[in-house]
Amino acid sequence: MPLLFSYGTLQQEDVQLSTFARKLAGEADALVGFEQSMVEIDDPEVVRTSGKTHHPIVRHTGLPADLVPGTVFEITEEELGRADDYEVEAYKRVLASLASGKSAWVYVDARFAPERQAGAARL
Repeated sequence: MPLLFSYGTLQQEDVQLSTFARKLAGEADALVGFEQSMVEIDDPEVVRTSGKTHHPIVRHTGLPADLVPGTVFEITEEELGRADDYEVEAYKRVLASLASGKSAWVYVDARFAPERQAGAARL
């Protein structure tokens, strides 16, 4: 089953219930080589679901000291597709390395997305 790392709204129970029809169980972890900022969300459905007009977003720096805390979840392929549907065009899903040594899918700033983060194992 794929792993999905979230540093933002996919950690919210209401977003999980709306997106996946269940509450996800996850573990604390950190995304390596990224820094976090915020992006304005203009999709009314996503704003309604999250309750927020601005969401966290991460940009690849490649610096091992740059860590973004969050949660890693084990989900199904179908749920990964639902997560793709939830995220707006500002985000791109990439495979990235976590501090735990695991590799997980994560949604990053599409403008600065690496093709594949160095060190990320294939899922």
